[in-house]
Amino acid sequence: MEVVYQRCCGLDVHKDKIVACVITESKKEIRSYGTVTESLIELVDWLKEESCENVAMESTGSYWKPIYNLLELEEIPAMVVNAQHIKAVPGRKTDVKDAEWIAELLRYGLLKGSYIPNREQRELKEYIRYRRSMIEERARELNRVQKVLEGANIKLSSVVSNIDGVSSRRMREEIIKGTEDTEVLAALAKGKMKQKTDELKKALKGLIGEHQKKILSTMLRHIDFLDAEIEKLDAEVKERMRPFEEQVKRLDSIAGVGERSAQTIIAEIGTDMSVFPTANHLASWAWMCSGNNESAGKKKSGKTKSLRSTLVECAKAAGRSKNSYLSAQYKRIAARRGRNRATVAVGHSILVIAYHLIKNNVDYQELGADYFEQRRKQDIVKRSIKRLEALGFKVTIEENVA
Repeated sequence: MEVVYQRCCGLDVHKDKIVACVITESKKEIRSYGTVTESLIELVDWLKEESCENVAMESTGSYWKPIYNLLELEEIPAMVVNAQHIKAVPGRKTDVKDAEWIAELLRYGLLKGSYIPNREQRELKEYIRYRRSMIEERARELNRVQKVLEGANIKLSSVVSNIDGVSSRRMREEIIKGTEDTEVLAALAKGKMKQKTDELKKALKGLIGEHQKKILSTMLRHIDFLDAEIEKLDAEVKERMRPFEEQVKRLDSIAGVGERSAQTIIAEIGTDMSVFPTANHLASWAWMCSGNNESAGKKKSGKTKSLRSTLVECAKAAGRSKNSYLSAQYKRIAARRGRNRATVAVGHSILVIAYHLIKNNVDYQELGADYFEQRRKQDIVKRSIKRLEALGFKVTIEENVA
């Protein structure tokens, strides 16, 4: 095989140890280093002395990030490779052999690096993902609030649709203060909830103990704290997203996609679509398409990861929307193959749409809820004309304006 890199290095990265194998025209040398910054700087200096053209390592957890950051600062080309693509022969595995194997594969150009965005996008992605974690933690805390209320015989969630609403919050605060009069509590309802006063009186009559009041008070403080932190993260994300405001607006115009979802999509895939040759490559990278996993003629389930959570949320929201192409697509697929498959399919469509909007710098054009019906109408007309012409008739069609 043809040698692609004359001087290269393979790294077997672990939590507390890195084994490096450098291959040059005349030698093969192996060294071991620790994973603290001082040891990593020594490793980088050695790679610079050997004039390494490229470095490859496995994408093992988050252990590759410290060494990748230093290599990036020193402008040494680095390649992070999927561990499944470079598995060594079973039964002949050691850290040294792994490093040698990675170096050999890299030398002959047999490795394909994973997509690693630039530092600014990686930082933005960390903000976005942490914000999502905070939002999920807030939702979990609300579920705990609901659990405490249920334990106190207070069936508030059976009457109100949003346990986190303004009226529900005021009622919870009064319950914590010790108010037991259901008429006083029900009078705190606002808006349409005032029509459910009688139901609220029955639902708010319970047996809440002092320990439950203290727990609820702590939970409400925790929710307020999370709200404040989420607002701070929103402000930071908005500031970092200023260069991409135009792309965010375009993605926000897609049915089911909100501002936060648009920010997440851009943070995950970036705005340079040249990284992905086609929309299908992007969908495959994001694991938003069915996998090729077949054995003995039987197809096994494919997995969907990475952007799935955000795209699935957008797909479900699009399915509930009205007069949109995506809602029509969701209903068509859900009727034949179920809601779960329809959700993934619509999420795939949203990702493909986002790819073309970002790549071509164009606005989203809504096809409408009747798109599939109109397309089917044309197919019926074409088939009918073909059948009549096959029988020897000359067909002329005139559309009825009325």
